Amino acid sequence: MTAVIDEVDTTRRRGGVRALWSGNPWAVVQRGLIAARSSSWVVILSGFFEPVFYLASMGIGLGGLVGDVQVAAGVSVPYAAFIAPALLAVSAMNGAIYDSTWNVFFKLNYGKLYEGMLATSLGPLDVALGEILYALLRGLLYACGFMIIMQAFGLNLAPTAILALPAVLLVAFGFASLGMAVTSYMKTFQHMDWINIVLLPMFLFSATLYPIDIYPQWIQSVIMAFPLWHGVELIRGLTTGVITGAMLWHILYYVVMIAVGLVFTTKRLRALFLD
Repeated sequence: MTAVIDEVDTTRRRGGVRALWSGNPWAVVQRGLIAARSSSWVVILSGFFEPVFYLASMGIGLGGLVGDVQVAAGVSVPYAAFIAPALLAVSAMNGAIYDSTWNVFFKLNYGKLYEGMLATSLGPLDVALGEILYALLRGLLYACGFMIIMQAFGLNLAPTAILALPAVLLVAFGFASLGMAVTSYMKTFQHMDWINIVLLPMFLFSATLYPIDIYPQWIQSVIMAFPLWHGVELIRGLTTGVITGAMLWHILYYVVMIAVGLVFTTKRLRALFLD
């Protein structure tokens, strides 16, 4: 009887939408929130303080020497207001990447958590989307806290700054989905070091601390391929009030990034545990 049930379940999973999706990603989110109760909040909040320290040391300290920075033709802002939205994007990236890479890696290779999840009615897309949504909560937590600090220091220069929060969610969603897809291919903790090798150059060169036009043209083209640069430009435009048509391209970049990440993660989880 058990063999018959297993055969029916395997058949159901191999074909149709039900093989990928049961419509219950929130079960994965709920499990993550319950597990977070036993976690150290100091560790969770550590990712929030890093960009705050950068803002205090460089935005306020170095900003006194730099003065104003041009963000568009005829529009200049204080240096602190220039780097604050970039650090907001970095904060969202850090929160999303942490949960979608290191946590997912442990659950995938050591905790064997996903094998248990996929033995239930959940499909690979439920697991992938649930983990990504949980990572979004962390990114949103960091972003909201940082936005409060920006408002307190008068670094939100336009009413459109409120739209930076949904923009931050988009950025976090993109990094979380792609981060989980990449992590599903990693086998050892040494492989995880590759993530830091990628994140550090993105942080330093994505027009976070200085304008992109200080670089030669060919380097600018490379930087414009970085996902963080698109997030920085999108959020900076909203907080400074410099709204341009290029923002649509930044949004489209993340929509494609999210789609690619979800597709690869779903296929990878199915290949690992179901096929």
